[in-house]
Amino acid sequence: MKRFRRHGQESQRDRLKQELFQFNKTVEHGFPHQPSALGYSPSLQLLAIGTRSGAIKLYGAPGVEFMGLHDENAAVTQVHFLPHQVELVTLLDDNSLHMWTLKAHKGLSELLEIGRFTLTGPPGAPPSVTRVTAVLAHSSGELLLLGTEGGHVFIVEVPGFRELEERNISLDQVASSVPDDYIGRRNLEHVETLQENPVDPNQVVIGYGRGLMVIWNLEKQQAIQHIPATQQLESMWWTEDGGHLLSSHSDGSYCRWMKSDIPYGEEPTAISKIIQLPTEKGPPFLLFSGGMPRASYGDRHCITVIHSKTHVALDFTSRIIDFFAIRGGPQHTGDPSALVVLVEEELVVIDLQTEGWPVIQTPYLVPLHSSAITCSHHVSAIPLKLWERVLAAGDLQSKHYSKEPWPITGGQNLAPDPPQRDLLLTGHEDGTVRFWDASGVCLCPMYKLSTSGVFHTDADPNDNMNQGTEGEWPPFRKVGCFDPYSDDPRLGVQKIHLCKYSGYLAVAGTAGQILMLELNDEAAEHTVEAKVVDLLQGQEGFRWKGHTQLDVREEPVLFPPGFQPFTLVQCQPPAVVTALTLHSEWKLVAFGTSHGFGLYDYQQWNNVLVKCTLNPSDQLAMEGPLSRVKSIKKSLRQSFRRIRRSRVSLRKHHVNNAAKVGSILSAHLAVLSPKVDRLLFKSFYFLPALFSPSSHNTPSLWAGTNGGCVFAYMLRLPAAERRTDELVTAQPAKEIQLMHRAPVVGIVVLDGHGAPLPEPLEVAHDLARSPDMQGSHHLVVISEEQFKVFTLPKVSAKMKLKLTAVDGSRVRRVGVAWFGSSRSEDYGESGLVVLTNQGDVHVVSLPTVKMQVHYPCVRREDVSGIASCVFTKHGQGFYLISPSEFERFSLSARYLVEPRCLVEVPFRTGSATQRRPQPDGVSSAHSAARRVMEHALLNDESEYRETEL
Repeated sequence: MKRFRRHGQESQRDRLKQELFQFNKTVEHGFPHQPSALGYSPSLQLLAIGTRSGAIKLYGAPGVEFMGLHDENAAVTQVHFLPHQVELVTLLDDNSLHMWTLKAHKGLSELLEIGRFTLTGPPGAPPSVTRVTAVLAHSSGELLLLGTEGGHVFIVEVPGFRELEERNISLDQVASSVPDDYIGRRNLEHVETLQENPVDPNQVVIGYGRGLMVIWNLEKQQAIQHIPATQQLESMWWTEDGGHLLSSHSDGSYCRWMKSDIPYGEEPTAISKIIQLPTEKGPPFLLFSGGMPRASYGDRHCITVIHSKTHVALDFTSRIIDFFAIRGGPQHTGDPSALVVLVEEELVVIDLQTEGWPVIQTPYLVPLHSSAITCSHHVSAIPLKLWERVLAAGDLQSKHYSKEPWPITGGQNLAPDPPQRDLLLTGHEDGTVRFWDASGVCLCPMYKLSTSGVFHTDADPNDNMNQGTEGEWPPFRKVGCFDPYSDDPRLGVQKIHLCKYSGYLAVAGTAGQILMLELNDEAAEHTVEAKVVDLLQGQEGFRWKGHTQLDVREEPVLFPPGFQPFTLVQCQPPAVVTALTLHSEWKLVAFGTSHGFGLYDYQQWNNVLVKCTLNPSDQLAMEGPLSRVKSIKKSLRQSFRRIRRSRVSLRKHHVNNAAKVGSILSAHLAVLSPKVDRLLFKSFYFLPALFSPSSHNTPSLWAGTNGGCVFAYMLRLPAAERRTDELVTAQPAKEIQLMHRAPVVGIVVLDGHGAPLPEPLEVAHDLARSPDMQGSHHLVVISEEQFKVFTLPKVSAKMKLKLTAVDGSRVRRVGVAWFGSSRSEDYGESGLVVLTNQGDVHVVSLPTVKMQVHYPCVRREDVSGIASCVFTKHGQGFYLISPSEFERFSLSARYLVEPRCLVEVPFRTGSATQRRPQPDGVSSAHSAARRVMEHALLNDESEYRETEL
């Protein structure tokens, strides 16, 4: 009977787990790492980006996102949408072609791969014969023209990828029709580009690398015109009226046949792409990339835009991958409205309708890594008032952006409105803190805080990158925000803590600086005085060998609306701040480094507590990370030089050279060993009351170190009416030394009901129930190796869970989350969310510290991904999958943020419904077969009817 009951309880618990926990990787935020190809569908209004890792990502209106991944580990080199269809074709650098479709399923669209194809040549033919270099998706939507390295053009039916051998265009056919006097007849080289005549789909122009362009009639299967350019061809563009061809060349020239122009002269770089778009009432827009004078500006990444008397060379932050223009009007045939440019590190969209051609702020694909990310901090359920004030401060920073709406509007975002407002704060190497709206699918920029203005740095505050020199030629204009260079690495932000109720913000950096800031809706000018905290406490025998502290400006600084610093704590030595916690109700901030920790009263600007944890034998702690990196590099170079010089003697003595290198590397890497790290502080916890039986209302501070030690201090806080006059004091009370001495990564206190204590001011704002202060409290100390529960107020060990002993894992990140039931609005449980060095995510119950579920999340080899992970209060998380992208995941069955969107097959109405003449040979049977396939891909008869064109 007991066994039956236990089995029933276990089954019930398993069902409950399913209601509470569910692991999903939901969406990737940020800019795709290493983009390699760009595509756009005017009819779907969808943007596609392919990457070097084989990913394909589609973006439409904000919230409309799709992602696919090729099975092949190969770079995407080209992306082409089939006109007026929901299919697209990708070409990989392994020469494979892939067909993708947006399939409707239960009212939502999914991106699915539906076919793959590789050209096969005749037996014995060299690989160049079928190596694809150019792709043209024909306007019929039923043909692909594939130009190859060998100069041939293959014609393939889609979506079935059936080669139409009888219609292929061989190099011999083209060469036999080339005039005898053409210089490059004997070697036309590869097919560089293919273009269709906008007014006659039976005509395509084949552009060869050597420069020759041949207009080919698909119906008659013959050349009808030759354009014998002699310069290396880069790109072509057929004007909308079909009357002219534009070609751009490697010598920096472009030709409007038969007119040639070199816009910048002086041995320019190649013009890699050129397009010309008409306007209804004026001259056309001409856009081209490259062509810069090689000697002076050969390293610039530029796109030139010329319209009437306006001529601008847009100077981008990184290498240009590709670009296209968006047309206005209902059928996207009006004047050019926007220029979309994909560069290696960001996506830039230029408003071509507004005077001055300003940048349109992107609602997604924002380069999170515009300065390298150094830390992250997530805050859930932001109060509306704070949210609006942060937004208002951000709007003032965005005045230089265009007021035009985002021009890529494809698809429908069907995701429900976010249940709450969430912030993700990222700290950066340049000393900035960026605020992101993390409530939904789009990680939208809200506001940027810069801390560098407090200090003297090499940056010129009057330097405006967007201003060109008067009369400069070419007429440059800097665009984009990617700037990986930091004026001073000491500015790097290491820790952030925001109180969402009070608006206080603490920001700590690489050089031991802790800035306290508060939100102000008006600009203010004042000085920021530094309070020095000597963590060495006057101990002799130490000499700091690391970087110096930042010099604080003595003169008043004008701070714009937003978060403004009002006091600064400067640690001595100026080592990296490794732990930071803010208690806004008590106006206290705790901070730690590898030398000790301190407690600062930011209301009275007073040091409450300073403790040095450095031993005289730990001289290594006196070397800062910046100086150590430099010295390691120098030492490694010297070591390798010695190895090279001693190769002869090593051979004589049969010494293993690889082993020698390995031992030297090990010796140098030992400099960064945990010896000094065992001193640094990892976590802080403010406990509001219940420290000892005789002082139930005494608050306390708990501090955990990398050496497995927890220090506890009793705090004396004056009454509220005397808070500005009397000092806060601290007295040592307890010290816990974990026997296994593993780093303490988290401290949590549970009330009498076993629930985590609420945040400061949370109860006062009626956003949490008051904790049970009468029952037995528990202190949970989370180290890298185990979870240990102590009773309070006696601080006696009660239970523990050994993680490392079970599977060898070590805790790297920990958070407390609330898991609401997916079936009952009223039920939920709190638990510890844990990420290990193996990349696994665990949920541990409270207060019983039992494993509930665990899931593989991050690759164990991805050290930076594991180190960057941050958890939310509702069971979600973020970690960096590249320098520019966060992967978002969820452990909660109730709280899930993921794209839910629908893309429908475009309709053609009015004159646009007239199907353009099909090239001869495209059969009606094939069209019928295509509709059958569309029917199979969609859900029901109503969706099938929608697909008929």
